Amino acid sequence: MAAPHPDRLLPADPGVRPIARRLYTEVRELPIVSPHGHVDPRILRDDTPFADPASLFIQPDHYVTRLLHAGGVPLRDLGVGEGPLPPDRARHAWRLLCANWHLLRGTPVRYWFDNELADIFEITSRPSAANADDLYDRIAALLAAPSHRPRALLRRFGIDFLATTDDPADDLAAHRFLRDDPAVATTVAPTFRPDRYLEAGRPGWPTYVKELGGDVGDYAGYLAALEERRRYFVAHGAVSADHGHADAGTEPLDRRDAERLYRSALAGTITPAEATAFRRHMTFEMARMSCDDGLVMTLHPGIHRNHHPPTLAAFGPDTGHDIPVAAEFTRALRPLLKRFGTHPGFHLVLFTVDATVYSREIAPLAGFYPSVYAGAPWWFLDNPAEIRRYQQSVTEIAGFSRLSGFIDDTRAFCSIPARHDMSRRLDAGFLASLVAEHRLDEDEALDTLTALVTTQPRAVFKL
Repeated sequence: MAAPHPDRLLPADPGVRPIARRLYTEVRELPIVSPHGHVDPRILRDDTPFADPASLFIQPDHYVTRLLHAGGVPLRDLGVGEGPLPPDRARHAWRLLCANWHLLRGTPVRYWFDNELADIFEITSRPSAANADDLYDRIAALLAAPSHRPRALLRRFGIDFLATTDDPADDLAAHRFLRDDPAVATTVAPTFRPDRYLEAGRPGWPTYVKELGGDVGDYAGYLAALEERRRYFVAHGAVSADHGHADAGTEPLDRRDAERLYRSALAGTITPAEATAFRRHMTFEMARMSCDDGLVMTLHPGIHRNHHPPTLAAFGPDTGHDIPVAAEFTRALRPLLKRFGTHPGFHLVLFTVDATVYSREIAPLAGFYPSVYAGAPWWFLDNPAEIRRYQQSVTEIAGFSRLSGFIDDTRAFCSIPARHDMSRRLDAGFLASLVAEHRLDEDEALDTLTALVTTQPRAVFKL
């Protein structure tokens, strides 16, 4: 493997590539704005060196572990669901990755890895069983150096804004520490993620609700507790509330019905159908609260969580077996948008893992409602092919101003710059094609690309 090609992902057409190269060069070094991700803020607060290559590249990244698992590598051998591994197990996990490097071919995971290894660790040799130990030792030596501690990498990556994803009951102590530390130039903001407090049918839900604090013995107290926690997050720099449910339903309930279902949920007698109705009602209520407190509402339905029960039992959630299902937005969101779709200041960013809805539903919704934005391709769709389809599907209907800007949505800290660089290259290529087709002037294309990298995510997420 040579160093990553400087024109990677740019259009192959010789009439378009030079335009794309010029556009990309102008935005390549601009600071990163990351308004939705899953990096643990304690990593940055503590600034403890990363333990080893396995804990950095493998264990936290379900993109990697799911591909290896599909190829026959046991999740236990990769340390999934565990903390830092003993040295011998960490090295074994790394050897498994290198010996199965071929499983990553053609995936964005391979693209990100190539960039991370070259740009951060100066490794341009292709991983294999033969060189696994040498690569492990080289990476481990750098991870122990001051230049590769978490905060040093944060500065090196040029991340201007980094949002994490946080439980509403979190005290946000790590965020306070980072905010008050003058040595940390990056703004690290929490994100309000209330899913488990809205899913009234979950086992143990009455216990979860008590974690919100306040008097949650009745529905009014429950709403007040959620509102208070949202205010707490806003006071600590949060800009958005993130919601990921099975569907996008937002049908509100009569107040008396909501109170009745809340009592049933506390008593543990709520039925699955009633729990779904209550959750859809509470998603509507979350939009109302966003209109009141200004938090941007992001919604990403359509995932069957924990598809493989034995894996869930053995390794826990977020371990690679969440699988997409078909999503519907137009009818599901009508109650919410009827009430709040033109509310001044309300922002709703719609994400999907069902690529068929970009042109059919999300782009038309974003093309009418001033509150709605089309979220960047996310999770299973954050690959070059789907990003290119998204660019065409949404902009032809709603225009560039209705895009969210890139969202990296990752726990894998070192992949953040590689992911944003991939987006910038693909956006440069798409805009270059519009210039080559004489649909845009090159100065317009550069203005648009610069906005997608800088001002667009800041405007959408109210930074």
